[in-house]
Amino acid sequence: MIAIKSAGIRSFIKTAFPFIIIPVFTILGSALFDSGKHLIISLGVAVMTLLVFVSGYEKKKTGTRRMVIASVMIALCVLGRFIPVFKPITALTIITGMYLGGETGFLVGSLSAVISNIFAGQRPWTAFQMLSWGLIGLIAGLAARPLKKSRVLLLAYGALSGIAYSFIMDIWTTLWYSGGFDTAVYLSALVTAVPYTVSYAVSNFVFLLFLAKPFGEKLERLHIKYGV
Repeated sequence: MIAIKSAGIRSFIKTAFPFIIIPVFTILGSALFDSGKHLIISLGVAVMTLLVFVSGYEKKKTGTRRMVIASVMIALCVLGRFIPVFKPITALTIITGMYLGGETGFLVGSLSAVISNIFAGQRPWTAFQMLSWGLIGLIAGLAARPLKKSRVLLLAYGALSGIAYSFIMDIWTTLWYSGGFDTAVYLSALVTAVPYTVSYAVSNFVFLLFLAKPFGEKLERLHIKYGV
C-alpha cells in the first residue's frame, strides 16, 4: 500500500474526511440521489474510508501488517452480522479502534457494513451504516487510553454507541420518508426505534463485557510484536 508522506495531508484526511466530508457526502447523496443509485454513495464512502486508513501510517511495512489484522477483524464482524438479534460488530469495531488506532477502527466498521451487505443485500441505508460504525471505531481510537483504563467507561461507551448508531440511522429514515430532514419525523423515528436502540445498547454492553479483554490482549500482543 502507498503511504501518504505529507503530515499536513495526513492530518487533513484523518480529521476532515470522517467528521465532515464523508457525513456530508452521505447525507447529500441520500437526499439528492434516488434509491437506485445508493451503490454510488456506498462506493464513494468506501474509497474515502481507505484514504482515512492509509493516512494513519507512514511506513509501507507497518501499513501492510495493519491491513492484514484489520482484514481478520472485518471477517469476524461480517460473520457476527449473521448472529440473530445480538450482533458483535460494534463491539469488535470498538476493540479494533482501541488497540489498532482510530483509522483502523474506521476502516473495520465501515467496510464490515458494506461487505456484510454483499450477502445480506445492499440497501440505500448502507452508507449510513458505514458512517455509523466507522465513526464509532474512530472515536474509540481517539479515546483509547481512558477506555483501556476503565472497564466501566468502556461498557458505557459501548452502550452509548448503540444509541448513537440508532440516532444516525434514523437520519436516513427521515430523509427517505420526507425527502428532507424533518424534526418531527426524526423524533417519531427515534421513538419507534426504541426497542431496536435498546437491543443495540445491550448487545454492545454484553459483547464488550466478554470480548474486550481476550481480544484486547491478543491485539496488544500484536501491537508490541509487529509495531502496528
